[in-house]
Amino acid sequence: MSTYIFGHTTPDSDSIVGAISLSYLKNRLGEKCTPTRQGELNPETSWILNKFNTPSPELKTSYAGEDVYLVDFSDLAQAPQDIKEANILGIVDHHKLGDITTSAPLECWIRPVGCTNTIIKQMFDYHNIEIPKELASVMLCAILSDTVIFKSPTCTKEDTKAVKELAVIAGVEDFKGLGMEMFIVKSAVVGATMRELILRDFKDFNMGSVKIGVGQLEVVDLSVFDDMKAELLADMKTLKSEGERHSVLLLLTDIMKEGSQLLVVSDDESKIESAFNMKLEDAQVWLQDVMSRKKQIIPFLEKQF
Repeated sequence: MSTYIFGHTTPDSDSIVGAISLSYLKNRLGEKCTPTRQGELNPETSWILNKFNTPSPELKTSYAGEDVYLVDFSDLAQAPQDIKEANILGIVDHHKLGDITTSAPLECWIRPVGCTNTIIKQMFDYHNIEIPKELASVMLCAILSDTVIFKSPTCTKEDTKAVKELAVIAGVEDFKGLGMEMFIVKSAVVGATMRELILRDFKDFNMGSVKIGVGQLEVVDLSVFDDMKAELLADMKTLKSEGERHSVLLLLTDIMKEGSQLLVVSDDESKIESAFNMKLEDAQVWLQDVMSRKKQIIPFLEKQF
C-alpha cells in the first residue's frame, strides 16, 4: 500500500514539485510513496515538468482511509474534503501553521523560508541522499518561482543557498536567466478565461467566521491586464457568490516594478482598506513593494478578521 504526498488545491509549482521531490526522498528511505495533485497544472508548472522530462503527479482528490503527507499547506480550506478521514503522517511547509489537526504524532518540517522545496533540499542533506539531475532542476525552478527569483520578501539566505547548490547538480549556469524564462511563460494570459486566471494561483483561508479567497498572478509586465481588469472583477464577484466567500482578492504582481495591483470584491470593502491602511478606487489599489501573499497580505487580513 502506497502513501500519498500532495500539495494544496489549485496547485502551484512548489506544491507539485514538492510532492515529487518528497516522494523521491521517502522512497529512497524505504517508504513507498506516490506523488499526487489536487488540481490541474498551471502553465508554469507544465513548462517546468516538460522542460526537465518529469512526469506529472496523478490527479487524486479523495484520501479517506489513506496514509498521507502534506506539502506546502496545513490549512483545512486548502485540503481535500475528506482530509479528516485520512491518516496524516507528516507536513512539510513554509507557511503559517494552519488549522489541520492530527490524532497521532507526526513528522513536521515547517520553516520560515521562501519555498517548501528549500526545506525538502535540507531534508535530502539531513538524510545524506543524493538528488538526481532532473529532480534538482525542477526543485530549483520551484524555489525561483516561489521567491520570485529572490525578489520576494519571503526569500532567505537558505533559499539562495539551496538554488546555488541545486544549480550545480542540475548543470544550470544561469539560473536567473532560467527564472526569467519561466516567468515569461507564467505571464502568458492569451487564451485563458477570467476564471482560469483568477484560479491559477488561488487559496481560500478561514478567518474567524468568514472565508476569504486570495489569488495572485505574477507577470513581467502588468500592462497585459490593462483591458481585462473589469472582466476579472466581474468574475471575482461571481466566484465570491458561488463559494459563499466574504471577500475575493486578486494580486496582480509586476516582478519588474516590484509591486502589486490589488483587486477587491468584498461584502465590506472598509475592512480590506483598514487591513492595509489604504483607500480603494474602483475596487483596486497599487501596493508598492508588495509581492508576497503569505507575508504581506494574509497576516494583515487575519488580524482584521
